[in-house]
Amino acid sequence: MSSTLFRTKKVEQSILDTEEPEHALKKSLSALDLTVFGVGVIIGTGIFVLTGTVARDNAGPSVALAFAAAGVVCALAALCYAEFASTVPVAGSAYTFSYASLGELPAWIIGWDLVLEFALGTAVVAVGWSGYVQSLMDNAGWEMPAALGSREGTGDFGFDILAAALVLVLTAILVLGMKLSARITSLVVAIKVTVVLVVIIAGAFFIKGANYDPFIPKAQDVPPGESLQAPLIQLIFGWAPSNFGVMGIFTAASVVFFAFIGFDVVATAAEETRNPQRDMPRGILGSLLICTALYVAVSIVVTGMQHYSDLSVDAPLADAFKATGHPWYAGFISFGAAVGLTTVCMILLLGQTRVFFAMSRDGLLPRFFSRVHPRFKTPHRPTILLGVVIAVLAGFTPLNELAALVNIGTLFAFVVVAIGVLILRRTRPDLHRAFRTPWVPVIPILSVCASLWLMLSLPAETWVRFGIWMAAGFLVYFLYGRTHSRLGKERETAVDDVLKPPPNGETP
Repeated sequence: MSSTLFRTKKVEQSILDTEEPEHALKKSLSALDLTVFGVGVIIGTGIFVLTGTVARDNAGPSVALAFAAAGVVCALAALCYAEFASTVPVAGSAYTFSYASLGELPAWIIGWDLVLEFALGTAVVAVGWSGYVQSLMDNAGWEMPAALGSREGTGDFGFDILAAALVLVLTAILVLGMKLSARITSLVVAIKVTVVLVVIIAGAFFIKGANYDPFIPKAQDVPPGESLQAPLIQLIFGWAPSNFGVMGIFTAASVVFFAFIGFDVVATAAEETRNPQRDMPRGILGSLLICTALYVAVSIVVTGMQHYSDLSVDAPLADAFKATGHPWYAGFISFGAAVGLTTVCMILLLGQTRVFFAMSRDGLLPRFFSRVHPRFKTPHRPTILLGVVIAVLAGFTPLNELAALVNIGTLFAFVVVAIGVLILRRTRPDLHRAFRTPWVPVIPILSVCASLWLMLSLPAETWVRFGIWMAAGFLVYFLYGRTHSRLGKERETAVDDVLKPPPNGETP
């Protein structure tokens, strides 16, 4: 049985499957499109909220170093993703990479994990977008009905209609084609990056050197926790992280790391890239480099404008401008955040539909979902299904407590991809690799260790929920995926052909 659970799909077969007319995606993306997608999904609420919050609570002005450290951790994973995406240019990202290196069951697990990660990520971002839009509407004197402006509502019914509407509109855009999605993303990302640059440049004029003193505040111990809300590493080893000081920089890095989540989504578009061998590494690494530079710059500006201990939790950047006597920027920042979250939501939804599509094409999910639209050449069926489901999630479900599942799912994918690079280097040294991860096995091993460390920093409650979702995934695989796998059926057919007796009793 173990031989069937860990059967691998040849890279050549994965690429050949992309050429089936009814299951082939249109190749229309360039390196610039991929970079824009990466920047569009990475820069979200993190740059407007997380920078100040972590500076106040964890690292002080040295939060800039925390962003740099988190960027290095992501770069380790990005180098592994770049090798796989250029070698196996097939939709599905970590799922497809795992199928080629680790086997069918590990591939299913990571695919199931990515479906959860992207679904919850899309819903959470849509709810955040709705909050920013409602804030802008309030500033203009427009007020949404309470029952339609919040999931909680004022009575028995509450539905966030703006969040649900956003998901449905983006679903329609994705059905109409990748190039249209790329053009809209390019426009929105240009607006978002402009807002960020204006904030950096304008804020630089209000920096006071005294606010950087001390740049690395004195360390403060964090009392160890004993409930499921405590980080898993505390419950296992009794070790509690510290805030501020040198170790506080690494504590902050484990928090701000999640502001980088999303660059791996670029890899899901490998099959729709015109020259994936050249453009995938450029898109993945380029977007990560740009966003790291913007994050570091914003963190330097916000901690220079206002002392880190006075930064607010909800809107540190906007409130920092208010503290310097320039409240106009608060609305400008809210506008930038609302516009920026649009692309984050769309690209997360894009990533999920491509993973779902790849799993369906392999037979692990119903093949009905792997047929592309005859005109637009997009996976319209899973896009519509998932878009409707996520719209309902965003409208009805309180998602704050589930948002951490997005983080653990991403880190788990990082671990699998890094291990996959090591295995495929050993099992298929003959493969042409347009991009090769440098310093193998050092880089993949460092990526695994860094990702596991950040996973252990997550609350134990998150691990419990993640375990429940994975258990449900195992159940679905053994009840459906394992028996409907195309790879499994092809091998059974091959075995039957070998064992079939020759005609007329002839000796084979």
